[in-house]
Amino acid sequence: MSLTSPDAAPKARRGRLLTVWTPEDKAFWIREGSAIANVNLWISVPALFLAFAVWQMWSVVAVNLPNLGFKYTENELFWLAALPALSGATLRIFYSFMVPVFGGRRWTALTTASLLLPTIGVGLAVQDPNTPYSTMLILALLCGLGGGNFSSSMSNISFFFPKERKGSALGLNAGLGNLGVSSVQFLAPLVITLGILGPWAGGSQTAQLSGAHGGPMEIWAQNAAFIWVPFIIIVSMLAWVGMHDIADAKASFREQAVIFRRKHNWIMCFLYLGTFGSFIGFSAGFPLLIKYLYPDIRPLQYAWLGPLVGAMARPFGGWLSDRMGGARVTFWTFFWMTLGVLGVMASLPSGQSPGSFYGFLLSFLFLFFLTGIGNGSTFAMIPVIFNTLAQRRHAADGPDGQIRADTEGTKESAAVLGFSGAMGAYGGFFSPKSFGTSFELTGTPYAALVFFVIFYAVSIAVTWWYYSRRRAEIPC
Repeated sequence: MSLTSPDAAPKARRGRLLTVWTPEDKAFWIREGSAIANVNLWISVPALFLAFAVWQMWSVVAVNLPNLGFKYTENELFWLAALPALSGATLRIFYSFMVPVFGGRRWTALTTASLLLPTIGVGLAVQDPNTPYSTMLILALLCGLGGGNFSSSMSNISFFFPKERKGSALGLNAGLGNLGVSSVQFLAPLVITLGILGPWAGGSQTAQLSGAHGGPMEIWAQNAAFIWVPFIIIVSMLAWVGMHDIADAKASFREQAVIFRRKHNWIMCFLYLGTFGSFIGFSAGFPLLIKYLYPDIRPLQYAWLGPLVGAMARPFGGWLSDRMGGARVTFWTFFWMTLGVLGVMASLPSGQSPGSFYGFLLSFLFLFFLTGIGNGSTFAMIPVIFNTLAQRRHAADGPDGQIRADTEGTKESAAVLGFSGAMGAYGGFFSPKSFGTSFELTGTPYAALVFFVIFYAVSIAVTWWYYSRRRAEIPC
C-alpha cells in the first residue's frame, strides 16, 4: 500500500490532540509526522525567543538606570541583572514536568501570555526614578517567568522528533530562541530613542549619558519593555490555535520524578551549568562588565554581539554532535572555554595599564561561541544517554521490552532536558553575582574568572571520565 494512502495507518490528529504519535516509525514520519513536528517547532521558536528577550531584559534596563537618576550601587545593579536568572532557574524545576501533565500546546500558550506581567510592570516602573528598589527587585524576579519557559519548551519539542533528529531540532529551538537575548540588547538602545509607541506608553525622560560622547539625551526607557507586548499577545494566540498536545506524552510528576534517582541526570546538570549557565550568566553580566571596566565605551553598542554569537552557534553544536558525538564536542568545548577565560583575564585593566578592550571583547565573543556549541552538544547527549540506559534495563525483556525502553527513554530524556535546563540556568544568577561580589571585594572581576577556569577544568575531567574516553560508562 502506498505511504500516502489515507488508509495506511490510523490518523494522528484528533483536533489539537495527537492520539497516535510514533516518530520512530519512518512511514509515519514521512506521511504526516514530519509536517506536524515542524509546525510545532516553528511556533515554539518565536515563543522561546520572546521568553529569552523578557528574561534578559534587565541586562539592558540595569545599565540605563543610573543615567535616568536611579541611585543604585554597582552591586545593586548586578543583583537586578542576576535575579531573573535565579527565579527563572527555580521556575524551570517545576516547568520541566508540566508538559506531560498539561500538554505542550496549553502550557506554551499560557506561559507565553504570562510574560505580559513583567513587561508591563517594568515599562511602568522605569518611568519614575522614585520607584522603590524593592519594586525593582520584584519585577526582576518576575522576568524569571521567561527563563522558566525554556525547560518546558525543550521538553515539549523532544517528544515530536525521532532520535536521529532530536539534536538538530533541539538545537534549532534553543539556538533561535536564544536570539532573544541578543535581540533585546540590540533593539532596546534603538527603540528607547524613539517615541514609536505613542502617548499611551508614557512620556520621555532625560538621560545623562557618560563616556566620551556623554551628555543629556531624550529617551523613552519604557519602550525596552513595552515593545514586546504586542508580539507576546500574537504568539500566545498562535500557540493556542496552531500547536498540538501528544496523548502518549502524558505522565504524572511521580512517573517523571524517577530521574532524581538517575546518576547521569545530575552529571548532565553539572555539565549544562558550565555551558548554558555560562551563556546566560555572561549575557546578563557582560554589559555591566564593559561599563565598569571600560568607562569610555558604551556597553550596549557591543553587548548584544556575545549572545548573538552564542545563539547562532547552538544549532551548529547540535548538528555537529549528531555527526561526531556529543561527548567529544563537549570535551573540547570546555577545553577551549578554559583558554577563552585566560584571554579575558589577560585583557583586563590592571594598575596603570588600561587593558585591551578589543582583546576583552574578542575573548568574550570566543567564549560565547563556545557556550553555544556546548549548549547544543550537552543537549544532544541527554537523549542518547537515557535511551541507552533504558535499553540496558529492558535488554532481556524481548520485543515488549524494546517498546517499553523506547517509551521510558523518551519520557526520561524529556524530563532531564527540562531539569538540566533548570540547573544550568542557575549559572545565570551566579555568574553576574560573582562578578558583582568580586568587584565589591577586590575592585576587579579577576577572582570570579579564576573560579570559571577551575570549574571548566573539572568539567573536562567529568566529560572524559563518564562519556568520551574509550571505555566510558556511556559513550555518546
